[in-house]
Amino acid sequence: MAELTKYLLDESEIPKQWYNIAADLPEPPKPPLHPATGEPVGPEDLAPLFPMALIQQEVATERWIEIPEPVREAYRLWRPTPLYRAHRLEAALQTPAHIYYKYEGVSPTGSHKPNTAIAQAYYNKLEGVQRLTTETGAGQWGSALSFSCNYFGLECKVYMVKVSYQQKPYRRVMMQTWGATVIPSPSDQTNAGRQILQQDPDSPGSLGIAISEAVEEAATHPEAKYSLGSVLNHVLLHQTVIGLEAELQMEMAGETPDVVIGCFGGGSNFAGLAFPFVRHKLQGRRQTRIVAVEPTACPTLTRGKYAYDFGDTVGMTPLMPMHTLGHTFVPGRIHAGGLRYHGAAPLVSLLVNQGVIEAEAYSQVECFEAGVLFARAEGIIPAPESTHAVKSAIVHALRCKESGKARGDPLQPFRSRALRHERLRRVLRRKAGGLDAERRGARAEPRGDLWFSAGELAVLGRGGFPFLLCRLRQERLRG
Repeated sequence: MAELTKYLLDESEIPKQWYNIAADLPEPPKPPLHPATGEPVGPEDLAPLFPMALIQQEVATERWIEIPEPVREAYRLWRPTPLYRAHRLEAALQTPAHIYYKYEGVSPTGSHKPNTAIAQAYYNKLEGVQRLTTETGAGQWGSALSFSCNYFGLECKVYMVKVSYQQKPYRRVMMQTWGATVIPSPSDQTNAGRQILQQDPDSPGSLGIAISEAVEEAATHPEAKYSLGSVLNHVLLHQTVIGLEAELQMEMAGETPDVVIGCFGGGSNFAGLAFPFVRHKLQGRRQTRIVAVEPTACPTLTRGKYAYDFGDTVGMTPLMPMHTLGHTFVPGRIHAGGLRYHGAAPLVSLLVNQGVIEAEAYSQVECFEAGVLFARAEGIIPAPESTHAVKSAIVHALRCKESGKARGDPLQPFRSRALRHERLRRVLRRKAGGLDAERRGARAEPRGDLWFSAGELAVLGRGGFPFLLCRLRQERLRG
């Protein structure tokens, strides 16, 4: 009998609770600090920006938090999402690893982002909010919030990082189709935007700048609140539906993880997949390796400093304890717009600082090479963000093959310098059809006639074999 390719859950198996990792941390996370006083931020400080239900979730310590039925009802439009066994990628790599990926591209917006956007729109609607403001990089979060605001009858205004606004016009059209107003950031509509444009009229923008504009908009309009698509505790909480479903599906496949890998920008996509697996490690039941993967153009976890810093560029947000490259850092114009953020989720930063989570960084071209290999094997074209995790997982799989061991050695973490080993680069180029990054350079990059969504990848294993679990979102081409 042939092995299964996809593992499907019933709608009744959509999680009824979100998992809160704060309950299992070895020490309480440090509090955010008020930017003016330096004192811990209280609920009254956050009330102008967020509804009280989300503020309570931000500081919650319970392990499980109930998902409201209206949110689960909305989830039924696309959840549970499928888990696939990547047989063809395994064959292309000739690896003993088993490769699985959790596909979030079946959501209405093509990504994992509605998992929290729906929840945030719901809680704001309950509090009588009329309009939500937000930022977006590649456009996935803006699309998700536009869709969710339309679902619950709210207005939506999105400040989109200017370089992505120019690179990804179809993502902008999606947001407008759901009724959102989309503004390229930095803009002349806020004091924060005007300040940046005065310093650099040709600024490509960044998530930090767009956050400054969206926060200012919400703080100066009483009918509006602000909605953030990553970094904050309640955002990561909502995303854990992904990993909770993946656990059930891996039980169906008869596997448990050795290593979990996800691409990392602010942390919501990575944490959504990884945190349910991290809990077993924190509780001492498994020694799963957890790896966050970021671009070398924005190496927050691998090169950033663990310190208090602003979440935005101008300095309007509370000071967050996180890995940071500095709140004025503006990344290069890479296509992985969702990974161009100077900071990181405090919960992920804490776990990296404690050695629970590892971090790796790769260049854009080598990630695109891995993405091409994945696309030609599996048929799904991964987002630029997703290719970072794909790259890491492929190298882990090749490492198993080359070492002659079915399982990876947890005592010898496979760091980014090894990932760039020339022999492995040649393997990837050969299997991706001879793509030569040094010779072809920029021609290997997609242009403005493509728009992408992002994704995750994880390595899983038991019983002598490593297993790769990958969460991907869809890619669409202009017809």
